[in-house]
Amino acid sequence: MSKFLRGLAWTLVILAGLIGILRLTVIRWWRVPLGDPYLEASIAPSLRGGDWVILWRGSAPSDGSLVLCPEPKASGRYTIGRILAKANDHVQVAGGGVRVNSRGFEREGSCDAFNVSDPATHQDIKQSCSLEVVGTRTHLRGDPNPTLPTPGELELEVPGGRVFLVSDNRQFPWDSRDFGVIERATCAETVVFRLVSKDGFFDVANRFTLIR
Repeated sequence: MSKFLRGLAWTLVILAGLIGILRLTVIRWWRVPLGDPYLEASIAPSLRGGDWVILWRGSAPSDGSLVLCPEPKASGRYTIGRILAKANDHVQVAGGGVRVNSRGFEREGSCDAFNVSDPATHQDIKQSCSLEVVGTRTHLRGDPNPTLPTPGELELEVPGGRVFLVSDNRQFPWDSRDFGVIERATCAETVVFRLVSKDGFFDVANRFTLIR
C-alpha cells in the first residue's frame, strides 16, 4: 500500500508540474463575469455568465475563433466574440446574417432551443439555435426571435491590423457593431474548453465541454 501511495503522490506532483508549466505558457482558466447582462446575453448559447473556461494562448486565433478581448471603449471590461472578418475584408451585417466579401456562412442543422434574459427588459426570451460553419469550425448560434426588433445593421471595410467580432447570439449581440473593430493583437486568447458551468460540477450537461 505504501508503494502505491508513493507512486500516486509522485504522479500528482508530476501532473501538478505539467499543469503549472502549461498555465505559465499557453493556457489560463478564467471565469466569465456574472452581472453583466449585455455580455451574458451575447455569448449564449455557447457560454453563460459564471462559466469557468480554459483560454488558449499558444497560437494566434484564427477565423471563426471565439476570443476574449479587452473592450476598446471601456477600461477593465472584456468582450467575447467570434472573429468573422479581418483586415481588408468587406463586412455586411443584417439581422442574424453576416456576409464577408459578399459571401455568407452556411448553417448545418439545428440545436436545442434555449432561454436568455433580455438585457434591456430582463424578460426571459426563447430562441432557436442553429449550427453555423466558419472555415473548419461549426459553432452554436442563437437565431433572432421573429417577435422582437431586428438587431442593428452595419456595412464597413475592416482596417489593417483589426478584426471584426460578431456575437454568437444574433438577437442580443454585443460586438463590433457596438464598440467597433478591435486591434487583432489584443485578441490573443481563444476560448477552447468549459470546465464547469456557473451551476457547478454537478451540472453534467455543461461540464468538460469543448467550445468551438
